[in-house]
Amino acid sequence: METSVYAKDCPSRQVLDRIGDTWSVLVVVLLAHGPLRYTELAKRIEGVSPKMLTQTLRGLERDGLITRTVHAVVPPRVDYELTKLGLSLLDLVGALENWAETHIGDVLAARAAYDAPGVRPSAATG
Repeated sequence: METSVYAKDCPSRQVLDRIGDTWSVLVVVLLAHGPLRYTELAKRIEGVSPKMLTQTLRGLERDGLITRTVHAVVPPRVDYELTKLGLSLLDLVGALENWAETHIGDVLAARAAYDAPGVRPSAATG
């Protein structure tokens, strides 16, 4: 089996897809502070649909990055928490979060310059 992230069938590419996904990064960062319930995650991550949050949580659980604990109470309570493997991502995703927040002004300025009339070549000229 090919073990390069540049090979289309490499399992490590799937891991990069998971940990590079916006919703996954946000869930991991939030869980860095301790276990949270689904509703707490949904409240804190503005814009995530219930379907996407559920898919993200299932994917993170499947990859061994979070655990899902169901408490035998009425109504049922489910907590999500980072595993040891998930905790090992904190430096990486924390750095991404910090970089995004630190450099958003630069990115917005670059976008504005790129989108300004006459800056980009037209599609006809390539």
